[in-house]
Amino acid sequence: MADPKNDEFLDDIEAAEAEAYAEDEAEIDDAALELDSLRAERDDFKDRYMRALADADNARKRADKDRREAQQYGGSKLARDLLPVYDNLHRALGVAKEENAAAPLVEGIELTLRELVNVFSKHGMTTISPQVGDKFDPQHHEAMFEAPVPGTKAGEIIQVSAEGFMLYDRLLRPAQVGVSSMQG
Repeated sequence: MADPKNDEFLDDIEAAEAEAYAEDEAEIDDAALELDSLRAERDDFKDRYMRALADADNARKRADKDRREAQQYGGSKLARDLLPVYDNLHRALGVAKEENAAAPLVEGIELTLRELVNVFSKHGMTTISPQVGDKFDPQHHEAMFEAPVPGTKAGEIIQVSAEGFMLYDRLLRPAQVGVSSMQG
């Protein structure tokens, strides 16, 4: 026969084991929740870190691009301001040659103009020098007037008023031209 004290004792042990098991399960559940929370926090921090790295890399690339553009195009205002000097020297040379000016004067103007062109070239400036008969290009030319000229096609350059200039791949000033409006 079973001893009631023994049965009570066994019941107490089973109850204690069940309670301990329940406590262990609760601790395991709490630990699992805490682990999940820590993983989510870690993933969030990793995502933020990766975004910060990408932002820093983009900022560096933008700064490099801005620096390169500043180096290449930073002098464009000065370059534009020097274009009238080029135009005036060019006109002075034309007048000096027409008027049969003294050779040293013509040579001095030519040397000065050549030196200015060399400085322009050194800093990435090139001239746009259309010729009479060339096709009008609105990307590089500015039509100052349009006139019907016999023997020309519409859109042909009939006169060049001023040369244009590029600074690397950017237009500083379009060439100023007259364009034919006549067909055939």
